[in-house]
Amino acid sequence: MMSAGNTVLSDRLAACYTGVVHDVMRAAGLRDFVLPSNIRPLDPNLRLAGPAFTVEGRTQEIDEDTTLRAWTGLLSKAPAGHVMVIQPCNREIAFMGELSAETLKLRGLRGVLIDGGCRDSDFILKLGFPLWATHCTPLDIVGRWRAERTGDRVRIGNVAIRHGDYVCCDRDGAIVIPAECAEEITRLAEEALGKESLVRKAILAGVDPQEAYIRYGKF
Repeated sequence: MMSAGNTVLSDRLAACYTGVVHDVMRAAGLRDFVLPSNIRPLDPNLRLAGPAFTVEGRTQEIDEDTTLRAWTGLLSKAPAGHVMVIQPCNREIAFMGELSAETLKLRGLRGVLIDGGCRDSDFILKLGFPLWATHCTPLDIVGRWRAERTGDRVRIGNVAIRHGDYVCCDRDGAIVIPAECAEEITRLAEEALGKESLVRKAILAGVDPQEAYIRYGKF
């Protein structure tokens, strides 16, 4: 079960944006935390943040009933308050559609991030369910794919993602924050946002941009 503290942290992180989170992570000496740029939001107006529920699977030939039993079983295991992060090891088919998205939303998941495709995009947009994926396609998983592992480390691009690590996504892209420093990174991002507001006010008041940077240490 998702703790109230993790829910608050997820909400705080969602109120930040990936650019400022990136900057504080870079300043903290962290590396390899930005997911590939081809993972894009279905609705760029939505933001997504929360701890990862990791899934990895493989392409395999299986019958329709086995496919759907395995998939619905996976949806049943998805924990509320998390972001389902899927490494399907397949770039052709869709791993999220209307019924799956509606199920996860009703179960209290914060959203889904896939290194692969989705479908039923019009329906998912109407749901207002945050979804990041590489593409849309009518091809689904039936007879073609099955999840093999959940809750284990997965890799997307050059980024390793553990169950419980935090993801932060907006229209610019997606970032992964190690669980052990998610609270501190969020706090630093909030502080940076405050400094950016001071810089913005100074610029609007006619302060030279370099002077504003020197004054507040942020630009």
